[in-house]
Amino acid sequence: MQRKNPYGYNSKGYNPDDMTENLQDRHSVPDMGEAQELFTVAHDGAAGATDGVAAAAADVLSDTALAELAKQRLCPQCPVAKEAEDARLRAFAEVDNMRKRVLKEKEDAIKYSASNVLNDILPALDNLDLALEHAKNQAACKDFFVGVDMTRKLMLDALGRHGLQQVGDSGEMFDPAVHEAVGVTPSAEVADGAICSILSKGYKLYDRLLRPARVVVCKNN
Repeated sequence: MQRKNPYGYNSKGYNPDDMTENLQDRHSVPDMGEAQELFTVAHDGAAGATDGVAAAAADVLSDTALAELAKQRLCPQCPVAKEAEDARLRAFAEVDNMRKRVLKEKEDAIKYSASNVLNDILPALDNLDLALEHAKNQAACKDFFVGVDMTRKLMLDALGRHGLQQVGDSGEMFDPAVHEAVGVTPSAEVADGAICSILSKGYKLYDRLLRPARVVVCKNN
């Protein structure tokens, strides 16, 4: 039979009653009121965090809204905004002018690309004109004259479709922009300052002069 300890402690110095109470406290479950209070605190904390994220998202502005806000807060007397706007407009104008210039140069390069070839063909046209000039009054060269004249017209028609134009006719007034005067002579048939005769035709490619017409100008005074 185990002898009862009158002081309530076992041989190892622990009180069995105290140990039972400690075990019951450790494994105790909180009542419903405490559980409801803990849930409310957790829910309020999560709601507060969600509201903070929404507020931060609302603070994010678009570029347009940010620019308008910056204009409202900028001092009207401050010259920085005007200088920046002027610099922006100048840069835009320079880029636009460069784009137009490059486009114009490209169009001109395509438009006048045949100028070198046409310059090489002009001497052949001059020889045809000389042949016609010498054969027009000779009856024996009538057929020859007709053939050369047809060849010349066909060549001019074909080259005209690519922009070639003749300049310089007898009787028209002298124009230094398209005529080259190689001499002067008096004449009662044309007005003073007009072209008496043409030594060689002039040619243009569209509006660009390839070669001026070599002419003799009338001068009666």
